[in-house]
Amino acid sequence: MAQTADFTPIYALGDVHGRLDGLREAHRLIAADGGQDARIIHLGDLIDRGPDSPGVIDYLMEGQALGRDWQVVKGNHDNKLPRFMEDPGWIDPGPSSENTWTSDQRNGAAETLAAYGIRDAYDRPLQDIHAEALRKIPRHHVEWLDALPPNILHPGGFLFVHAGIRPGVDLSAQSRVDMMWIRKPFLESAADHGALVIHGHTAIKKATHYGNRLNLDSGAGYGGPVSAVRLDPGGVWLLTDNGPVPLRPEPAA
Repeated sequence: MAQTADFTPIYALGDVHGRLDGLREAHRLIAADGGQDARIIHLGDLIDRGPDSPGVIDYLMEGQALGRDWQVVKGNHDNKLPRFMEDPGWIDPGPSSENTWTSDQRNGAAETLAAYGIRDAYDRPLQDIHAEALRKIPRHHVEWLDALPPNILHPGGFLFVHAGIRPGVDLSAQSRVDMMWIRKPFLESAADHGALVIHGHTAIKKATHYGNRLNLDSGAGYGGPVSAVRLDPGGVWLLTDNGPVPLRPEPAA
């Protein structure tokens, strides 16, 4: 899909991972560049690892309720909490390891649960943790996360998705698991996907434009910033305190 030159600038930001401070900072940069009514698309992985996943959800829900043009695609971590609430023994089909949300400490479930007042998630019986979660985690948080779409296609020539897409497969036939989890086949592909794919999921040191895709996961889950960009007819611009910096395509590592 060719990019058109007559669309209003749109903003996108990468993985948040419970970092309300990083999310607010990214929104501050966006507001300074495009005003309070800027359209913002969030690339998912709102929760886990960081200290305030409930605060991130509340912040985005409240903004949407106030009429902000804020959209969010579902990340693999955003899918874990709703599935855990249904079945604490659920195994995510995306990764190669067969672990529950709470049994693999790399997920950062304990930080999310602790923020809801549920302590020692790695040390207590799973059924006890689940029962407490049913009491303490607001149902509207779970339902909001579960209703997030897997992708957003923008007529300006952009596809927003958490992890990526399987090259050569029509968007209508893409797997939801792939869109939340894919790495190697997508990251190593130089194919023209018909749109510039804006994604996160795979943490890198800084937001990077690869020509056919743009990775905005700058490692917020590991202490890095939440990166925000402006997309307009002139290209892609990384927002910084010193103003927008052009992001130009560079070869994949």
